[in-house]
Amino acid sequence: MSPAAAEPSPAAHQHPVNVRYLEVDSQGVVFNMWYLAYVDDAMTSFLAARGLPYAGLTDDSLDVQVVHASIDWKGSARFGDPLVVVVEPERLGTTSFTLRFTFTVADEAIVSATMVYVLIDTSAGTPRPLPDHVRAALQ
Repeated sequence: MSPAAAEPSPAAHQHPVNVRYLEVDSQGVVFNMWYLAYVDDAMTSFLAARGLPYAGLTDDSLDVQVVHASIDWKGSARFGDPLVVVVEPERLGTTSFTLRFTFTVADEAIVSATMVYVLIDTSAGTPRPLPDHVRAALQ
């Protein structure tokens, strides 16, 4: 199995996940595609915890699009495991931002993911520079 999870930074956000029976495959572990769903929930939880609820983005005609996803497995979660997704900002660009997700079970890192998001103007469907309030929430 993998080594213990590194200590999260002060900017980290912890998002608990209730691993449901329907998310487990015949091998008894969480089926791989569910990790992207967990990432999506953790990202919206991260933004809300920083004063940027997703509804606030969309009310301002903003949204995010995933432009890159990377996932590495070192272990697996199982039904009933105390799964926690630790979300940390990794990089801010002009129109994009990168978040790192570390999945832990009992403080052991089992999966890591990196997601790059581009902020878009929903009325035009084009990338938009990160407004100050969005940039502040992500730092």
